[in-house]
Amino acid sequence: MLYLPLLRRFVEFGTLTVIDPGGRAHRIKGADGPSAVIRLHDSSVGWVFVLNPALAVGEAYMAGRLTIEEGTLFDFLTIALVNQRRARLRSGSRVLEFLRKAAGRFWTYNPVGRARRRVSHHYDLAPGLFDLFLDSDRQYSCAYFALEGDDLETAQRRKKAHLAAKLLLRSGDRVLDIGSGWGGLGLYLADCAAVDVTGVTLSREQHELSNARAVSGGLSERVRFRLRDYREEEGCYERIVSVGMLEHVGLGHYREFFGKVRELLTDDGVALVHTIGRYDTPGPVNPWILRYIFPGGYVPTLSELMPAIEEQHLLVTDIEVLKRHYAKTLRAWRTRFVSNWGRARSMYDERFCRMWEFYLTACEVGFLNNIMTVFQIQLAKDPGAVPETRDYIHEFEEAWQ
Repeated sequence: MLYLPLLRRFVEFGTLTVIDPGGRAHRIKGADGPSAVIRLHDSSVGWVFVLNPALAVGEAYMAGRLTIEEGTLFDFLTIALVNQRRARLRSGSRVLEFLRKAAGRFWTYNPVGRARRRVSHHYDLAPGLFDLFLDSDRQYSCAYFALEGDDLETAQRRKKAHLAAKLLLRSGDRVLDIGSGWGGLGLYLADCAAVDVTGVTLSREQHELSNARAVSGGLSERVRFRLRDYREEEGCYERIVSVGMLEHVGLGHYREFFGKVRELLTDDGVALVHTIGRYDTPGPVNPWILRYIFPGGYVPTLSELMPAIEEQHLLVTDIEVLKRHYAKTLRAWRTRFVSNWGRARSMYDERFCRMWEFYLTACEVGFLNNIMTVFQIQLAKDPGAVPETRDYIHEFEEAWQ
């Protein structure tokens, strides 16, 4: 087991016991932390820990070539991701950081045609899959857990109210929802105020369901959803919102995105961008996530977003960091998904279920360990479009929760 000395150097946090294909157990103990026992079912798997762990560990788990014998997948991934991050920070190489950023730009080149294919890969899955783990409104973004006892349904309603409050909706406003998902936010905004909502999405499944929901809710005259790229949208809007879509834009397209926001936003308008962000230095998304979950995805730091915003002469009127709300959201999703494992397996297979479990768990670990967070960035052309204090947010939320 020539890879074991390398593993011993890698594990500085937590306790990892590796059972090799011959049945021998090798215990590696670092500083106090979680403990996990994993079994490697063939001799090649051990090398993935040291040669290409970011991609191959997830692949081995999906295939059943790596299984958890004691502890949980959450424990194992906490050990793996925390130690991986420490190793990267320890290297401190400017060359490596430059290469990481260059890789991020290369893998997220996202012209319109490619963007459509990438969105379809994740969102145009079997009908009913997302109902196995999302809330009843199919909110597929970070919820807002204002109180300790909030469940997922409550926290997602609070998230919509929080966003609506920051948009400062006025009667008659035209609202654009970029990356409108299954329509829940757009329908909620139309219910909050007498506004006209247009949503754009690249997912055929989302487009069809969103418009069906608008019709069934009696809102189709004020709410419609279009199957188009945001770059193809025209017109003027007093309010623009984008939730969980910037992660799909691509590092090289931020100026294009914020340029389009400026073009479509009226002079007295307000825009709000809600996105996953990185706490640490810029770099590409985990390669396993890129290959199997979100092709072309990228999670930005504020340092990558601000130059694009400033160059488009948009003014940042508010930034909020939602620290661990997404970790709680992901835990709720993971719990629901695992409880519906049999139904998910009937739609796909065991490999798919293990892939989805790995995805939800790895993301939760990332948010809990200060690798990722969520930014809500409010923008305007005129700073007078937004009040001087944040009292208006709480006042709106109290009225709508």
